[in-house]
Amino acid sequence: MGHWWYRNIIEPGKLPLLLALLSFVTSFLVTRVITRLIRAGKGPFKNITPGGLHVHHVVPGVVLVIIGGFGAIGTGAHSFGAGLSAVLFGLGAGLVLDEFALILHLDDVYWSEQGRKSVEVVVLTAAVVALVLGGFLPFGVNELTTDERHSRGLVVMNTATNFFLALVALWKGKPRTAVFGTVIPFVALIGALRLARPDSPYARKFYGNRPRARAKAALRAFHHDRRWARPRRRFENFIAGTPDPVGTPDPDRDRS
Repeated sequence: MGHWWYRNIIEPGKLPLLLALLSFVTSFLVTRVITRLIRAGKGPFKNITPGGLHVHHVVPGVVLVIIGGFGAIGTGAHSFGAGLSAVLFGLGAGLVLDEFALILHLDDVYWSEQGRKSVEVVVLTAAVVALVLGGFLPFGVNELTTDERHSRGLVVMNTATNFFLALVALWKGKPRTAVFGTVIPFVALIGALRLARPDSPYARKFYGNRPRARAKAALRAFHHDRRWARPRRRFENFIAGTPDPVGTPDPDRDRS
């Protein structure tokens, strides 16, 4: 274990990446806990509203990302400054991506259905960084044997292929399959091969003159949604919190 730690983390200078990942995940989890406490009206936490202006936590997140990013550029990979900059960057990235949906929609959709995109982006980011950190990509690790170079090269090729299949799955109207398929083998392949969702760009382009395929896609989507809607919603509510009902106003007291 000590040999792996030195060869894959210390020697290639990946300790800052590890610190950034840990601080990123911690920042996201702590932020979600605090916002849910604020929403429930529990605990000592309150929204930041100087002069009546609601400051979202993406704002300090951007500041931390800038400080940590420039700090990492200006320091060596093995220095104390690099580790500190990585922690600041990870903390800021967690705050920023927790409100990714707000940036995407330019609207406060934190407790809405659209706000769940933030959780999906955070999970994907953490998974990809963990793969790089674990040495599954052949970058930054010195003195690889021939077998190691070959196996890691295959990983890169598989990752690129998986990413292409994920784009096809996204084209077929399966965003969750595309997101998790970029890092989990065979998930993207299944999404790319199966019928498209009836309301997807792929279906509109290729199923227009194929009524049987269109009907089969609609029937399959109906059965899939009926089977998985409830357990998926429970899991998402556990991670991200229960979204507000459609049409419910989102007052400042609900979150930070």
